[in-house]
Amino acid sequence: MAQAFQLSRISNVMLGVRDLEKALAFYNGTLGLPVIMQETQIALLNAGPIGLGLSTSHVRMAPHVAGATEVVFQVEHVRAAREALLGRGVEFLNEPRQVTPTDWAAHFRDPDGHLLSIFGPE
Repeated sequence: MAQAFQLSRISNVMLGVRDLEKALAFYNGTLGLPVIMQETQIALLNAGPIGLGLSTSHVRMAPHVAGATEVVFQVEHVRAAREALLGRGVEFLNEPRQVTPTDWAAHFRDPDGHLLSIFGPE
């Protein structure tokens, strides 16, 4: 009898990027995510309990780079985080808006068009 198997947690989210250096400049330089590991076609960044991977080889596996996927960054205060990121040159798609009874969100895109957001109390 085979043992029961169940996936239990996500360890990393991998994003296909066209230009690794440009993506790293955004995620590390602009957003401030520390680089854990970097090679010629892949970089892993510390994004809390779930790592964020940037991979040029993923672009070759899928013709469409940015899809209907959103990477959400938890923040202590959405408005304060938005102001800080605006100061770093991030262009937001919208003003912070209430998305749950207690939480707000504001959306932006990375250089490859991936949808990103900040999420948390106003």
